[in-house]
Amino acid sequence: MLMNSPTSKTLTTFQPTSSTISFTVSTRPVPKTLPALLGFYLSILVRGLIGAFTLVILLLKSRAGFEQSTKALQWVFGLVFETWLVKTTETLQWRYLAPGALLMLWLVFRRGYTEESLTLLRGLGLQTSTSSSTYLRTPTTRFIPTTRIQDIFIHEAFKGFEVRFYLAIVVKDEKDVVVVFPTLRPRRAILEEVWRGARACLYGSGEKG
Repeated sequence: MLMNSPTSKTLTTFQPTSSTISFTVSTRPVPKTLPALLGFYLSILVRGLIGAFTLVILLLKSRAGFEQSTKALQWVFGLVFETWLVKTTETLQWRYLAPGALLMLWLVFRRGYTEESLTLLRGLGLQTSTSSSTYLRTPTTRFIPTTRIQDIFIHEAFKGFEVRFYLAIVVKDEKDVVVVFPTLRPRRAILEEVWRGARACLYGSGEKG
């Protein structure tokens, strides 16, 4: 019995030429209605404002003389809010402010979804990529040249009473296979679509040349 993960995964295919194709599997929700689209952009705006406000608090607390640092804030926020902000910052202690600020910045830069991709270039090779947990880190990538690719196939593995399917690449002179989409492990239908497209791009047809 095939057990699918409850997390929704979507497949996006980008093929600019017949010899280049990219498959991306993501858990990021795709807004399909106007309210969902507005909510998506509103969440980005709120995260940006929270991050900017946190940085302002840290800047005010780190400066010894508030007189020099608050003139710009008077122009941005106004005198009343700027005065309240300075007084509030003065009462905060570093032992509470630093962990709280780090937590807020981590939440702001945290990536709430996972993306994994497989990019193939006929005659050159393929590249696998897995996104990081935050926007501050680059994704983990690996490039495998065509001369080292021996085969690409869908295999099954058992985990308890579950059957898990995964897309694997056999690499020359390597003992273990390279698992594509190792974190998300999408359902079999997605893997079959990627498998057919990958072999067509690498070998010019659905079968290995």
